Amino acid sequence: MLTPFERMIASRYLWPGKSEGFIALVAGISVGVVMLSVAMLVLVMSVMGGFRSEMLDKFSGLNGHAIIQAYGGELEGWENTLDQVRATEGVTGASPLIEQPLLVSFNGRVNAIFVRGNTAEDIAELDDKVLQGRIADIQPGTDKVAIGARLAANMGARVGDTITIINPQGRTTPFGTTIRQVPYEVGAIFEIGLYDFDETFVIMPMSDAQKLLLMGDTVGLIEVTVDDPDNVGEILGDVEQALQGRAQIADWKQINSALFEALEVERVAMFFVLSFMVLVASFNILSSLVMLVRAKTRDIAIMRTMGATRRSLLKIFVTTGTTVGTLGTLAGLTLGFVLLYFRNPIVEGIAGLTGVQIWDPQVRFLTSLPVRVDLWEIVGITALAISMSFLATLYPALKASNTDPVQVLRYE
Repeated sequence: MLTPFERMIASRYLWPGKSEGFIALVAGISVGVVMLSVAMLVLVMSVMGGFRSEMLDKFSGLNGHAIIQAYGGELEGWENTLDQVRATEGVTGASPLIEQPLLVSFNGRVNAIFVRGNTAEDIAELDDKVLQGRIADIQPGTDKVAIGARLAANMGARVGDTITIINPQGRTTPFGTTIRQVPYEVGAIFEIGLYDFDETFVIMPMSDAQKLLLMGDTVGLIEVTVDDPDNVGEILGDVEQALQGRAQIADWKQINSALFEALEVERVAMFFVLSFMVLVASFNILSSLVMLVRAKTRDIAIMRTMGATRRSLLKIFVTTGTTVGTLGTLAGLTLGFVLLYFRNPIVEGIAGLTGVQIWDPQVRFLTSLPVRVDLWEIVGITALAISMSFLATLYPALKASNTDPVQVLRYE
């Protein structure tokens, strides 16, 4: 705790006089550098965390946290497997599905697609993603499908148009294998937010997909969601042993391993690099305090002769420097949160001024800049900035506390 005397002197040293404008300038620069470094750390770490979280949510929303894939593409006795998975502790949901790469034709254009056969419950969950049409119209036997917004734009298809899905693996006849070409009406157009999915996915009822792919009553996959995605492998360990030889389990870490590992490496590297900005800011604080101590050498000597202890002087200069770092940190947190709030308008404004598309969905997978603020990351960034500011004050504070008043005042 500071005494009233120590608090008064520290507050006066925070605002140097008119004759010490250069010291004030250096201190102001120190606050600015701390502010910018903290703001950039908050911005970058929150965006990287949001990118990972958004990617995981969108991937798991379509494929769950894990998928059970049958050898050969058809899972026999899938009803029993589904019941076993649902009864597993830690599993929050499991649904059968069919997913197959095929071709689609419309107005003479052919596109590669992924046909997904979903249950009625899974299809209904897309209701908030629908841009045109009604997802409720996608019912078994109606020959209606839902297609991604990018796919619709690429083909020029609208709700009510008829597209033709081509299955190269058709029926075998005495004259060879005939390619199946089945017409479907576009009943809804949806946008998931993942560019690749919106560009290739065609969703239809499970029974229609089984009929199109000649699969009978079998399914190809079972998607599973769990309450702890980071431990999905341990949760499904018993199920994986029971399915040995029949099917394999791939979790979200394996399915998108390259992407998520790259995100994690980039996140750690960005934090390490941007932390050097905090180090630079701490050197600015150190230099401003060194100049302040040199400018106040006579005052320090007078305070020593008047009874000020070394401990008091140490506390005064440590408080002064740490306050500069704290003010910069608080300003940086404020600036960082403001930038996060206005992130999308800022990106659009820069793109408009430069004519360069900064956020390309084809590259970034997501259609908007995501953000996820982690409380512990913010606490860590704040602690890093304040602790480095504190460490930067120790040397000049020790020099001030060790000042010999006799040597300073000998020739006064």
